[in-house]
Amino acid sequence: MAKEIIMPKFGFTQEESEILEWLKQDGDKVDKGDPIAVVSTDKISMEVEAPEAGIIGGIRYKVGDIVPVTRIIAYVLQPGEKAPETDTAAPAPQAEAPAAPVVEEKAAQPAAAASSSAFSISPVAQRLADDLNIDVSQISGTGRDGQVTKKDVEDFAAALKAGAGKINATPAARRIAQEKGVKLQPLNGSGPSGRIQAADVSSARVSAPAAQPAMAAAPGMGAIPGLTVLKEIPLVGMRRTIAQNMQRSMQQAPHMFLQVDVEMDAAEGLRKLANQNKVADAPKISVTALIVKAVAWALKQNPIINSQYTDEKIIEYADINIGIATALDNGLIVPVIHNADSKDLLEISLELGDLAQRARSNKLQPDDLAGGTFTISNLGMFGIDRFTAIINPPQSAILAVGKMNKVFVPDENDQPVLQRQVAFTLSADHRVMDGSQAAKFLTDLKDSLLNLGEILK
Repeated sequence: MAKEIIMPKFGFTQEESEILEWLKQDGDKVDKGDPIAVVSTDKISMEVEAPEAGIIGGIRYKVGDIVPVTRIIAYVLQPGEKAPETDTAAPAPQAEAPAAPVVEEKAAQPAAAASSSAFSISPVAQRLADDLNIDVSQISGTGRDGQVTKKDVEDFAAALKAGAGKINATPAARRIAQEKGVKLQPLNGSGPSGRIQAADVSSARVSAPAAQPAMAAAPGMGAIPGLTVLKEIPLVGMRRTIAQNMQRSMQQAPHMFLQVDVEMDAAEGLRKLANQNKVADAPKISVTALIVKAVAWALKQNPIINSQYTDEKIIEYADINIGIATALDNGLIVPVIHNADSKDLLEISLELGDLAQRARSNKLQPDDLAGGTFTISNLGMFGIDRFTAIINPPQSAILAVGKMNKVFVPDENDQPVLQRQVAFTLSADHRVMDGSQAAKFLTDLKDSLLNLGEILK
């Protein structure tokens, strides 16, 4: 019997993956455990393995397709077998685009979406709907084959919260209207109960300047005429995720930036002493390890920095999980030091080395990237003196670290003294914290680095 190969679920909140490469094609022989495809989980690339030995057949998706988790992507066949033509549990992708979500923004429940005999909802979306006490039959899915996704539930919940008095339009219609500068009030909707659909907006005349800059309003714009194209980089996988997350962060989170220069002579002296006295097979203590330890201590004193913003509340976390922004050839990845406050310098150094090595060899697992509550981005090794970083959603702050410089500063007698300094710049979400709270965190961080020996006791 043909053995199904499904799109694996690599993480708890994962709903879909993009197929980046087929390593095997129809008719290729495989052994159990052979990698057959490379897929992207939006954060890392993972290999899908053959569940048993046989012959690959019935590949259902092409490179670039976005596939919901648990969907059948291919089969392992035995000699003489043929792949099933159709499959009710995992229908083949449809050529037409999925319908936009149908949401009527009134205080009462929105009008029900059209019923479907093949209704499906992702596990994450179902859990969210249960938590919000939302009837999922009221929601039209925008995922593959009309599957209801987490975003569909979030959009639906936002429509309910908006209350009465709003224009009766779908989220897709509102988005297009904002991009095109179309006013919704005079439009006659073609949807149920006069609901304005995306098509109604698309066919309307532009009545006002677009709300977004020209570049943002023209996602399909091609190359500039008359210029020679050196290379086109597809916006897929990790690169697309970075673009979406950073744009969302800058648009939704009002960033404030605070900076402090910290003397590093004491910390650097402690690091060198620790490395001189380390055992032969122990890793060297890096500057990043020192900073992680100091940041963990400062976060413990300032839990508002170690938090997350939601529409209803601000959530402070007891877990101090520090992400380390790591540059790869194809983008940026943020592996996490979990419970950094409970680890000593040696443990942090070991974990930093292990995560960096596995990141470069594409061997990180989803758990290595999950659960971060704060991020450190260190560009000092690239010779950057100071910079500002964009907050990594859903976190509330990120610390940018510059290179260690030698500078002359006046001592208590106004005599020039040479010291090592590093510039630390905190980007913080002003919705979550005030400037004084962010400043206190930086002050505590500075104090911890000046007195690192004390916090290590």
